Amino acid sequence: MIAFHTLDVFTETPFAGNPLAVVLGADGLTTAQMQTIAREFNLSETIFVMAPRDPAHTARVRIFFPTAEIPFAGHPTIGCAILLAETAHPGDFSTTITLEEEAGLVPVSVTRKDGRITAELTAPVLPYPAGGTPDTSLLAAALDLSPGDLGPHAPGVYEGGPRFLYAPLRNLAALARARVVEPHWSRLLAAHGVDSAYLYAKGEDCDYRARLYSPTAGIPEDPATGSASAILAAQLLANGAVPDGTTRLTLHQGVEMGRPSLLRLTIEATGGALTAVRVAGSAVRIGEGRLTPP
Repeated sequence: MIAFHTLDVFTETPFAGNPLAVVLGADGLTTAQMQTIAREFNLSETIFVMAPRDPAHTARVRIFFPTAEIPFAGHPTIGCAILLAETAHPGDFSTTITLEEEAGLVPVSVTRKDGRITAELTAPVLPYPAGGTPDTSLLAAALDLSPGDLGPHAPGVYEGGPRFLYAPLRNLAALARARVVEPHWSRLLAAHGVDSAYLYAKGEDCDYRARLYSPTAGIPEDPATGSASAILAAQLLANGAVPDGTTRLTLHQGVEMGRPSLLRLTIEATGGALTAVRVAGSAVRIGEGRLTPP
């Protein structure tokens, strides 16, 4: 049997944020076994922890949707790093957890002070444009909105490990109304080689509030998406919302589905180009147990 833990990520409140399963000691599992276990947990992502290829690093990890493997994801990275750091360091601490992910090496700084814990990852791939420009009429139809609900930014498709379609909306009312509508949704995603769309609007108590839909990946709606938040940096840069220097943004997600999440995005830019992207958040443990591999 192998051990697992469950955590809620991008929150300090149990039963909020994005649920995560962390499976430890996964070295002997095959890809098919990992996929079966991820489907059994049926969370947006499950992360499997193995011995690192390089002993200078903390661990090698693989991350799975219920339906497929993904090369990099934010909430599994943050949750796993917090779990490993807490296990190794009682009391207050500040440390770096280095994870070998399929997309590359991901350093995560983890700090616990006065009982509060925060982790910040550095994205392994700087995001870049990919997949073309979405048609606004099709995008609006896929979200059961009117073209006038889109904006003020232009929609786009960007990649940084995974790929996401970005749909800027004019206000929180449009964000609340948005829903997936077929067959427009499948036509839209097929045209751009994606399985997820990230919707965002200016927030009232944050910089942006977001929703993410990915039903074909087994995720009707995701409460918090760290990788999409990191790649959002490229979408914002393309729309003139990121100046040179350091930009710090607060993002809320999961509000409409009753699992509020808090993500902090830091963007470094020089000469109109991204130089670093970091995503930070917290996590709280929910449960633990052991499972028999399939």
